Amino acid sequence: MAFATPEDREWLERLLWPRVAERVAAWRAQVADEEPPPRAAVVETPLLFEAGMERIYDATIAVIADEAVRRERAAARGHHAVDERAARQLPQEEKAARATYVVVNSGTVDELSLALSRVLEKLKVR
Repeated sequence: MAFATPEDREWLERLLWPRVAERVAAWRAQVADEEPPPRAAVVETPLLFEAGMERIYDATIAVIADEAVRRERAAARGHHAVDERAARQLPQEEKAARATYVVVNSGTVDELSLALSRVLEKLKVR
């Protein structure tokens, strides 16, 4: 239903995105007070760049995949309106250009896990 009309989607985004940013900020403050502090605190944020929320993070990771792979995976998860969803998202190339790190996810879950572990190793202990 969120993709039924541009107006419906915009209404939902105006409602949700500020709340998501508030919750993330509160959680990050809580995590920062932990002893010992974690090496990294990871938040999965759909439409991160589209919402303009990348500035609330110290680093970003764009997990990208070929369009055919993305479409197949979305369909396998039962997502409908795949074209409408894709039209709302930035192109993979732009996400990759804007992200601090890029991980290509066109293979297996194990390959994705390994690639994400390599990014984690690059992060500084804060």
